[in-house]
Amino acid sequence: MKKLEIAMILSLILVIFMGSVSGFAGKIHHLQNSVLRLHILANSDSEQDQNLKLKVRDALLAQSENLFQGCETLEDMKKRAIAQKETIRLIAQQVLEENGCHDQVSVQLARMEFDTREYEEITMPAGCYDALRILIGQAKGHNWWCVMYPPLCLPIAEPDQYFDSATTEILEQPQQYEIRFKCLELWEALQERFP
Repeated sequence: MKKLEIAMILSLILVIFMGSVSGFAGKIHHLQNSVLRLHILANSDSEQDQNLKLKVRDALLAQSENLFQGCETLEDMKKRAIAQKETIRLIAQQVLEENGCHDQVSVQLARMEFDTREYEEITMPAGCYDALRILIGQAKGHNWWCVMYPPLCLPIAEPDQYFDSATTEILEQPQQYEIRFKCLELWEALQERFP
């Protein structure tokens, strides 16, 4: 009888755990499908290439209002990013040339995996996100990123303007969710291994 009781208790604990991870996974999945990240990769990790990456970032952020004016949804932002790819590339290329660099720039909209990353007061959980990628030269250096939509790259933007309170709490207080992040990563790894 004891083995049956232990098995039932363990089963109950597992069901509760899976329900908790599943609900949390839904919130993270919604977050991953609600943002567009800006991802700029430097040619290399040399000081010069890293400085150029930041100059490209500054030029693109300075032009972002003109480039993306009127975009009110994620889909609007993605469509505009695709339509403005060449303009974005030319802005970045001009910054490089003004600084004596002749590396080529390419721009792409991609869905890609990101590790958990911190940006100022927010932490974006690991996962697969849409990203507007600016690749400088060999694109083998450290990158810079931010959330382009909603426009959290801008200093005046606050996550609670765009996300519900539960999502904002995940972004602003990730230390409360570290165990859930790890459990979710394990859960997703198991799902990939045993589809």
